[in-house]
Amino acid sequence: MEICFQDEARIGQKNKITRRWAKRGTRPWAPHDQRTRSAYIFGAICPKLGKAAALVMPWCDTYAMTQHLAEIARHVADDAHAILIMDQAGWHMSNNLVVPENTTILPLPPKSPELNPVENLWLFMRENWLSSLEAHSRRWSTSRFACQKMKIAA
Repeated sequence: MEICFQDEARIGQKNKITRRWAKRGTRPWAPHDQRTRSAYIFGAICPKLGKAAALVMPWCDTYAMTQHLAEIARHVADDAHAILIMDQAGWHMSNNLVVPENTTILPLPPKSPELNPVENLWLFMRENWLSSLEAHSRRWSTSRFACQKMKIAA
């Protein structure tokens, strides 16, 4: 039995409020990036075995989740069964979701992200790698690269 944790994260360009020193009563010029491209990283880790599976998709829906479950199932040993612990997002609990035979989904209680260690992984990855890479760049468009980074961070 392999116990895994799953989550997804949006990466992309987000505008931040810029603060500037200026004379009171003036409106200083503060340029900022207007682009809003983004992607979603679907990731799963098995901390005990040091395994990770990741998929980078341009959207986040039931189809993308089904593809990610298939990717996770490929990483499960032939004689093992995966217990996949994840939150209860709509696309995780959809009736249209195709769950592989070697995988069982175990939902976390509502509003409890602190119980999923992948949440901390996203924070670490954002601080160390994702903040310096543009979404949809050649490196992050490959699920293999994302999976390597997840293994390092886990």
